[in-house]
Amino acid sequence: MALVRDVAELRLQVAAARAAGKRIALVPTMGALHQGHLSLVALARANAGFVVASLFVNPAQFGPNEDFARYPRDEKRDRDLLQQAGCDLLFAPSVATVYPAGFRTQVTVADLSERLEGKARPGHFAGVATVVTKLFGMVQPDVAIFGEKDWQQLAIIRQLTADLNLAVEIRSGPTVREADGLAMSSRNAYLTPTEREVAGALPDALAKAAAAIASGREVSDALAEAERAMRTAGFTAVDYVALVDPETLAPLLVLDRPARLLAAARLGTTRLIDNLEVRPEPDGCHE
Repeated sequence: MALVRDVAELRLQVAAARAAGKRIALVPTMGALHQGHLSLVALARANAGFVVASLFVNPAQFGPNEDFARYPRDEKRDRDLLQQAGCDLLFAPSVATVYPAGFRTQVTVADLSERLEGKARPGHFAGVATVVTKLFGMVQPDVAIFGEKDWQQLAIIRQLTADLNLAVEIRSGPTVREADGLAMSSRNAYLTPTEREVAGALPDALAKAAAAIASGREVSDALAEAERAMRTAGFTAVDYVALVDPETLAPLLVLDRPARLLAAARLGTTRLIDNLEVRPEPDGCHE
């Protein structure tokens, strides 16, 4: 696996792969890799002949009081995991390479970026949208692979790709979970042993709410019960529990179409997010 930090060298290697008739896949990451990331590399491998993973902890998507400085970093471990997973090239640029002196451009996806995570983390999705657009420009992939754990991020990237007529196919991989259902995340490393025991209450509450809504229970009641369950389990705060349209992220008061159930909650200093698909059951009662 090649390690590249320079955009010119990146483009030379990608161009050589394309000239050899290979389709190019990109898997953007911030490192601290886990099995969820590696499942995306496997999906990329199945969809392309040349797989590029990027490793860049993007300062533009962290707020002033967030965890940019302490975000877990271990490039050697990440490189080893990517090589074992069959990645062809690791692009690991510096901040100065991505945001050189004089950089002034920002990509913003209106509306989608202002809901849910956008309310809790102002400016976060502008940072995400900008760096993803830059990575697409630098790598010029045919397909890019993103995880479904960050559903709002995925919806925003799909929207910006369509709006800007970017010649990139967006594919998604399902959330990979721990034995107790907790979605794998680099931030899980922040959890204390006691908090880790509590963390499984998040996917459990979502699963119960999803089942209740699918079977015809009032959406508002099921959402309120999920929030109560998380607080009772020991979560220190619940930022939101919401049933939304998968594409527009508009809130749904009734389950009249396939939907997505999203939540964000805090355990101590750690903020966890998760989501599940919800579909109406054939015999559900929805007015």
